[in-house]
Amino acid sequence: MTPAQLAERSIIPYLDGANRQLVDSFRDLRTRLLAISNDNFITLVVPVSKGCGGSFVARNLALSVTFDQSKTALLIDCNLHSPSQHVSMKIDTARGGLVNYLEDPESEVDPMIYGTGIPRLKLIPAGKSTYGDVESEHFTSFRMRLLLDSLRSSYSDRYIFLDGPPALGSPDARILSELADVVVLVAGYGRNTPADIAAAAGSFDPRKFAGVVFNENA
Repeated sequence: MTPAQLAERSIIPYLDGANRQLVDSFRDLRTRLLAISNDNFITLVVPVSKGCGGSFVARNLALSVTFDQSKTALLIDCNLHSPSQHVSMKIDTARGGLVNYLEDPESEVDPMIYGTGIPRLKLIPAGKSTYGDVESEHFTSFRMRLLLDSLRSSYSDRYIFLDGPPALGSPDARILSELADVVVLVAGYGRNTPADIAAAAGSFDPRKFAGVVFNENA
């Protein structure tokens, strides 16, 4: 994609030198994660609250992994109540997504994996439930664990990023953290109070908690 197309999708236009500082910020985050984790790890990215730009950070952190041509990234939209990745990336999700896979025991995972137009970066969108509302129990199901195990083991060079729901207000993010190796918390710069950030961080296992990213793009 051209820098203009990348910017339209809220993706850091890494071909545009004018954005080098932003690109380097994500490269630094990626390098820190690689330093504290084993190969082929699963990262959960969650905002403190709605509107912090957690999906923006998840998308571009996944992208930053693909700067290394020996690595690939898979982004999974796990914010089932407010999915946004397919909208931001302008992807037609006619084949369904994560929820459809979890609800249909006969479905296969391959059709749920979409190209993004960016080399080595794939997306599994949230999809839409056939039963109306979606529940946290989707993430505690055996099928969800099987999916992540399968996605991780299929490609040794694949890094998985889960775009999660807000840490405050529901148990979904905490439940998802049990499936991840690393948790990154996103706070909206000037939006979240220190008390909110501390409360959100306290939801996660400190052994998995990598730290807080302050996002000015919220």
